[in-house]
Amino acid sequence: MKIKEGMKIKNFELESTSAGKKKLSDFLEKNLILYFYPKDMTPGCTTESIEFNENITKIRRAGWDVVGVSRDSLKSHEKFIEKHGFKFHLISDPDEKICKIFDVIKEKSLYGRKYMGIDRSTFLIDRKSKLLGFWNNVKVKGHVDEVIEKIKELNK
Repeated sequence: MKIKEGMKIKNFELESTSAGKKKLSDFLEKNLILYFYPKDMTPGCTTESIEFNENITKIRRAGWDVVGVSRDSLKSHEKFIEKHGFKFHLISDPDEKICKIFDVIKEKSLYGRKYMGIDRSTFLIDRKSKLLGFWNNVKVKGHVDEVIEKIKELNK
């Protein structure tokens, strides 16, 4: 499915740290920043997650929350959260069901080897499940600031 701004995101089941089995709607008490990243404990993913965490108070004051998604297990996510003190949930998507909804599984290349992996992406979803904006192929440096600017714009 092709993701488009303004579309309604269907209410899917998920499994997250601390929250267990839930649905997307359980995370929509506030507007939601849903970011997809390739792997726990890797340099880019750690930097991105730390930057979201450092800005979580500002983000929540603006009426938004943050949830990260990767294919890692809940156990891996819990270690990642514990190591860095993240103040938000991480969703485990080992079978890529959520990744496929958001069309973030892409062909990637590492040292000449091609494989299918998560394209670092961020989605802004309002309380009514409407997609307000998104970024694909995210570069970590400056991304969280860009997201914060966009949510300020959306809040006007």
